[in-house]
Amino acid sequence: MTDKPTQLPLLGWREWVALPEFDIAQIKTKIDTGARSSALHAETLEPYTKGGENWLMFTVQPKQKQSDLLIECHAPIKDRRMVSDSGGHKQRRYVIETQLLFGHHLIKAEITLTNRDSMRFRMLLGRTAMNKHFFIDPNASYLQGKPDAFNYKNLLECGR
Repeated sequence: MTDKPTQLPLLGWREWVALPEFDIAQIKTKIDTGARSSALHAETLEPYTKGGENWLMFTVQPKQKQSDLLIECHAPIKDRRMVSDSGGHKQRRYVIETQLLFGHHLIKAEITLTNRDSMRFRMLLGRTAMNKHFFIDPNASYLQGKPDAFNYKNLLECGR
């Protein structure tokens, strides 16, 4: 008896992603199998307490070089941990958990928050978040297309 592998959705090395819990319709994301954790460009990190839990207010500028678009976000703090960047520099980062929408594929993932102003992509998806959810084609780009609110609402109604 042989098990047939389940066909997983395919991602290119870069994709459009929506963060529906933060009303971010699309953000250009680098898919990086060499990175363990995922990262989102965030500014103005302000921790606070809500209902006895630790929360974080942060701002996201989803489009590079478009400083007039700044989105205020709020999320429970999942963790705070040391993360090494691609240059080997260690930094203590806040970790949140949120939903990510690729085309019509919705996943939940841990995301670290950091300043990515010097990077080409506002978000990086690491291998922990994509594990068992996607196959990656490093020669392709934007295979899932741009996510839209209609897809997200349909997924919620279908219970995915």
